[in-house]
Amino acid sequence: MTAPVTGKDSFKTDLIVYLCILALSGIQVAVAYQNMEGIQMLVRMLAVAFIQAGLGVMYFMHLRDEQPNLRLALIPATIFVILMMNMIWSDSFRLLHMSPVTK
Repeated sequence: MTAPVTGKDSFKTDLIVYLCILALSGIQVAVAYQNMEGIQMLVRMLAVAFIQAGLGVMYFMHLRDEQPNLRLALIPATIFVILMMNMIWSDSFRLLHMSPVTK
């Protein structure tokens, strides 16, 4: 068993993680102002966003303290939900033109 984290250690860890996420946001702003192709920018932005999301989930949602089995169960479930949410985009484009499938 590990020793419980004290309030001071928790605050220090949270502050470090927050500053890292803030620095990653600055990197995203810098990437946004660079003159590069769209797909290259998209890949870089998604990579930084993935790191930011991982830090937020692991530290602020306390997933790093959970058992590894829970992580293995949550990752596929999250991917499934994201993929199922992707199915509604075609319907939203149909509603944009207020007609059935446009040809």
